[in-house]
Formats: sequence, structure tokens, C-alpha cells
Amino acid sequence: MSRDTEKVRLFTRRAVLVGGLQFGVLSALAGRLYYLQILQKERFSTLAEDNRVNVRLIAPPRGQITDRNRTLLAINQQNYRLVALPEQVDDLQKLLDKLDRFMPLDKNEHKRIFKDFKNRDGLNAVLIHDNLTWEQVSAISLNLPELAGTDIEVGEVRTYPFAHLTTHVVGYVGPVSQYDKDKGRVSFAIPGFRIGKSGVEREYDEPLRGQPGDLQLEVNAHGRVVRELSRNEPVAGEDQRLTIDINLQKVLQQRLEKEQSAAGVVMDVKSGAVYALVSHPSYDPNLFTYGISQKDWDSLNNDEYVPLLNKVLDGVYAPGSTFKIVTALAGLEEGIITPTDTVFCPGHYDLGNHRFHCWKKGGHGPMNLTGALAGSCDTYFYEMGKRIGIDKIAAMARKLGFGEKTGIDFPHERSGLVPTRAWKVAKRGSNWQQGETLIAAIGQGYLLTSPMQLAVMMARIANGGFAVKPQIVVPPDGEWRDDKPDGNEMRFKQKNLTTLLNALSAVVNQPIGTAFGSRIMTEGFEMGGKTGTSQVRRISMAERAGGVITNDELPWKERDHALFVGFAPVDNPQYAAAVVIEHGGSGSHAAAPIVRDILEECQKLNVAGITRMPTDKTPDKAS
Repeated sequence: MSRDTEKVRLFTRRAVLVGGLQFGVLSALAGRLYYLQILQKERFSTLAEDNRVNVRLIAPPRGQITDRNRTLLAINQQNYRLVALPEQVDDLQKLLDKLDRFMPLDKNEHKRIFKDFKNRDGLNAVLIHDNLTWEQVSAISLNLPELAGTDIEVGEVRTYPFAHLTTHVVGYVGPVSQYDKDKGRVSFAIPGFRIGKSGVEREYDEPLRGQPGDLQLEVNAHGRVVRELSRNEPVAGEDQRLTIDINLQKVLQQRLEKEQSAAGVVMDVKSGAVYALVSHPSYDPNLFTYGISQKDWDSLNNDEYVPLLNKVLDGVYAPGSTFKIVTALAGLEEGIITPTDTVFCPGHYDLGNHRFHCWKKGGHGPMNLTGALAGSCDTYFYEMGKRIGIDKIAAMARKLGFGEKTGIDFPHERSGLVPTRAWKVAKRGSNWQQGETLIAAIGQGYLLTSPMQLAVMMARIANGGFAVKPQIVVPPDGEWRDDKPDGNEMRFKQKNLTTLLNALSAVVNQPIGTAFGSRIMTEGFEMGGKTGTSQVRRISMAERAGGVITNDELPWKERDHALFVGFAPVDNPQYAAAVVIEHGGSGSHAAAPIVRDILEECQKLNVAGITRMPTDKTPDKAS
């Protein structure tokens, strides 16, 4: 009996122990279920939704860029791209190996893809390859089941129909770089998305790019799209209409491309509208759309003529004799120069023990202001520069737009340099010398100006003394002021401006003028202006004694720069232009004929007649 009782007790203890273990396990399981299903419900609901739903950003169509007559300069064309979702790719290297059968990828592309996968942002797709051919699209589409995590998207690519012709105006777009991300230029990531890198594309990138949309897609366990759940359409970028006339741009480009390196610009003297802007040589902006190759980049970057530089805005040169306009107006405004004052030019000017030479070895004889500008007499301006002084010359130069950025709506522009006494003490640690004033008075020495600044100077004088600023994009309302020039009035004495403009007309239209051979022969289209030749090397006394070497005998980089600034028509100025031919020699022979042709073409096209931009509600006038 006791034996049976012991067995019952043992069984009971075991049953209690097993039951306790079972209860403990069930309690733990119930607690875990409560934790997961009740306390962590929101978290796991979100995770489950993320596994089921893919959210993708939709790139907005980039705004188009047109010239003033709405000729398309930058457009969007449809293209196909292959993307991959990192969270659905188990082995990236195996995926790339499979893709090699359809579209071989080079080492640089492999490197970029691995980097993008490593730096991926959330659930955004990573671009594998852009601009797929239709054959590649077909082959990949047929094999998508074995290319897990990939998809083909239809997108847009930026194209520039006029390529080299508009590069330095329109600019180009390119892939988003790490630098762009670090600078906060892009707040979202979309495969193949591109942003403005230069020119108008860069300056107006924000309005051009628009706002992205988003797309929610239900996917299965293999990452394949089951259905579209929701879509928010992107907001297209704003179109930008430029003041450029593409026909005039072509004329200027054709004239400058005969030179090795040159820059030219034409603008309206009243509104500041830029009609043509050419920096030569140029390059094809379409090279940058998909990311330029190292070979092409090295070719552009190592070119001695610097095609990547916009010489109109970023190129700075000694203005040479074109700066005599500034010296003349400074003297007239200060009452130091009168139209009848004369200076005798024997071919040189002595200051202490130093002799400053005039370009005309035998001298010009007695010169008044008109004769000195027309014949570009250095001796006259040496004397007048000495009388006026560097600080007053510098003050006038700044009024006319030198020594500071013009304010044109471009991302990059150099300010140049206008020296003063204070500047030399601060920057060079020495006092200003009077001989330096003489050199500055004829546009040499420390002076540095850009072609755009030269055009602005000419415009401000030709428009009656208004501080007009250049602009390249038409204002949103599409309207320009017609009643008077834009910009603050600088309050020059009108008689002084008239005297100066008549003298500049003599430069071109009188036989004594240095640009007489480049005058416009069409009646009513006549231009005025000023030639300039700026030295890039010092001529020694020994060379002067033995005979100065001509430009044609010198290596290209040691030849003088050729410049010309002009306005037209002389009776009612509407256009201002500036051309710089790097190492082109004489301004009268190399630069003046180009300005003549472009100003004559402006008037034939009657560009200004339709540049007072009407609103979109008003039909454009015919050229």
C-alpha cells in the first residue's frame, strides 16, 4: 500500500513540475505576444507596410530655356534608365555580372554603383545605367525575373540643340555630386537626377528643376510591382526666356571662331538686355549630361585656349586705349579737360628721367580731345592723366562699371581691378608713383577689366549717363521699361557726354580715326567707338632702339590683345558692344571689324525693336 502511495506522490510531483514548466512557457509566450501585438503594434505595422509598399520619388520635368523669340535652347528628351532597389538586391556583384550580358559596364561605373549602394538614402533606387538603347531595354525587360531588385524607368534627359553656340550662356546640367549634397543644393535623391552646373542652368536651377512627386507601389516578395497605390504628380520647372537672339549669337560666333581665343558681347544701352554673348573656343555641353569622360575632361581642361572659361565674364584684360574714354570723361567732368585744350605730341612724354612713348613713333603733333581720341594719342592722355590724378580717374572708372561685378544674372563673374593710391599701399606695401598714373590713363598697368564691363561702360555713356546693368533672363512679367533707360542717373553733364560721343564717332567715321577702315557704310547705321591694343609684355629700351618687334614676329602668347568697344547708331544709340581678341595684335585691325559687323547686324535685325518684351498675352512683333 505504501508502495502505491509513493508512486502517486512521485507522479504528482512530476505532473506539478511539468505543469509548472508548461504554465511558465505559456505565460512567457503570452507575454511576448502581448508585447509584440499590443505594445509594439505601431512599430511592426510600419515595418510590415514598408515591406509591402515601395515609395519612389518622381523627377519633375525641367523647365525649358528659350531665346527671346522662344527658339528652344535647352530641351528635355525621353530616355530609359535601369535602376535597382538596394534592399532587394542580395548580391550586387552577381547582379552586375548578369547585367554584363546586356550592357557591359566599365570599372568606373562599377565603382560608382557600389559607392551609391553604400551611400543609399532610404528606399530610393540607385541608378545602374542611363540612356539605354531600345535593344538594351528589350533584352533587360525579357530577363527581369533573374535580375531581382532592378527596374526600367522612363525619364528625361537634357539636350542642347545649339551645342557649342550657346554653351557659355545656357550652361549645362550634370549628375548630383557629393559636393552638391554637402552644400545642400539637393534635398532629395532620385536616380539620374541632374542639376544646373553652369550658366543660366546653374543661376536659375531652383525654378528650372521644379518639385518632385512621389509614387507608392505595392510589391510582392520578389520586389515585383503588383499595383500602384497612390501618386502625387511632380511640379514641372519654370521655363526661362533669355534676352539672347540666337540669330545674332550665330553671327558673333562665326566672326569670333576665326580667331584662336576671343570674347564678344552685345547689349541694349537702355534696358541692359544682352543680345549675344560668345566666348571662343567653346565646347559641347551635351558631354556633361551623363557625366563627362576623363578623356574629354582632360582634353578640355588642358586646352591652352581655355574653352571652359567664360571669357566675357571671367576673363580680365588690361583695357588698353579703350580706357581713354574713362580718362577723358573724368577730365571733362572735373573741368580739367576742355574740348579745345591741346597737347603737343612729339612721339613721347618725359616725366623726370623716364620717357613714356606714344604708339606713333613720329608723334601726332598738336592734339585736342577729339583728335586725341580719334588718333588714340598716348601723349595727350599721359598729360591729362597727370593733371587729373589716379584717384579721380579711378572714381570715374567705378561709376562706369569697372572694378566691381556688373550684377548680370550669372553664377560666376570677376570684378577686375581699378587701382588707387590706397589700394597700392594696402596690397603692395608701397606708395603710388606718378608714372603709374600715366600708364593707367592709357589703360595699362594694374588695370584689369572684363569684356562685359567694357560693354557696360559704353552703354552707360551712350544712354545719357544711366547706370544700366546687363541681364540675360527676361523678367517674369516679360516687360521692359520704354520711357527711359534702366538704372540710376549718374548726373553727368550732358554737354560732356555729347562731346565724348562725337569724339568716339570721329574714331570710326573720320579719316583721322584709328577705326576709319571699319566704319559702317549703311546710312543711318553708323557706329562710334574706341580701339584698344593692350601689351602683354614689356618693350625694353634696347628693343626700341633697334626696332620694336611686330606682333606677327612674336609667339602667339606674347602678342598684344586687340580690343574694340562701340555703340550704334550714332544719332540715337541703342546698342553697345565689346570684343576682345586674345593676342590678336591691333584693335583697329582685329577687333573693330567684328564689332562693325555685329552692330550692323543688330540694326538689320532690328533686335531692339522687339526686345521690349511683350507679355505672353501679346503677340511678338516680327523681326
